[in-house]
Amino acid sequence: MSSEEILRDIKAKRFSPVYFLHGEEPFFIDQVADAVEASALPEAERGFNQTVLYGKEMDHITLLDYLRRYPMMSERQVVILREAQEMKGLTELTAYMENPMPSTVFVVCHKHKKVDSRTKFGKSLQGKSIVLLESKKLYDNQIADWISSFCKTNHLHIDSQAAALMAEYLGADLSRIANELDKLTLNLPKGATITAAHVQEFVGISKDYNLFELQKALAMRDVSKVARIQHYFASNMRKNPLIVTISSLYSYFSKVYMLHGLKGSADADILKALDLRSDWFLKEYRLAANHYNPNQTVAIISLLKDYDLRSKGVNNDNTSTGEEELMKELFWRILHA
Repeated sequence: MSSEEILRDIKAKRFSPVYFLHGEEPFFIDQVADAVEASALPEAERGFNQTVLYGKEMDHITLLDYLRRYPMMSERQVVILREAQEMKGLTELTAYMENPMPSTVFVVCHKHKKVDSRTKFGKSLQGKSIVLLESKKLYDNQIADWISSFCKTNHLHIDSQAAALMAEYLGADLSRIANELDKLTLNLPKGATITAAHVQEFVGISKDYNLFELQKALAMRDVSKVARIQHYFASNMRKNPLIVTISSLYSYFSKVYMLHGLKGSADADILKALDLRSDWFLKEYRLAANHYNPNQTVAIISLLKDYDLRSKGVNNDNTSTGEEELMKELFWRILHA
């Protein structure tokens, strides 16, 4: 089941005896566990019938004692095992997984890695009484769409530029993104659409000095604006690490190169090929393609690969060259490619 399907069942008060939540993305695991914790029992019954345990502190015998207890004056009890990946005897629960207590809702939060489905324990998780969720990391190019979908599910409105800006600056940290969206919701009127200006104001992204503005300035070969952004980034390297800037520019110029190869194609086909969400973004890529021919674009992509290695200490002839100098040099060479 997907996390959305599981959450719908929880909201409808349809609970399963076991929720086994595992995988590399902790956000979806916490989301489901928190929903069970908030919904499975009335607040007055939680003191007696809701238990939160931690894998590092737990052995399977003690855990089984908790699981096999009967609820006190309630339809069910809830047992949540957090950080289950730290529990040494987790696989000793195989027999319980094959025959769980119907009056216990057992939530297992197994973060950062998935359980091997080929093992005896992994096979025991395939039963009808178990809701199994593999929580997978999203790719970078999926984040903006996830933000839009998350907002829609939570009755929020966000435009595509704002979603892309958040994805660019917050990366794949879904928990942080969700927190920032909560902050935006608190600061905006009910029903308002979240725009890039709102993101810049409330998420703490500079309006004039950010990666989007850098891309636009490079696309226009605006030397003075690139210099101002470079100076700002150099003064705030902790918030604007070179490796993130290079990654963003690599993605940007890779799409500029693809655009050269799509010359003459319909806009709809170009948007799909470049994985862009609107014509608004396409205009800027076309501007860059006008200022950088295919050979120049290839040279820039090669430069970005080289400076990515140098920023990590590889092929850096002068090991004393800091990130600020590397960035200044890189921007100058892109502008003069």
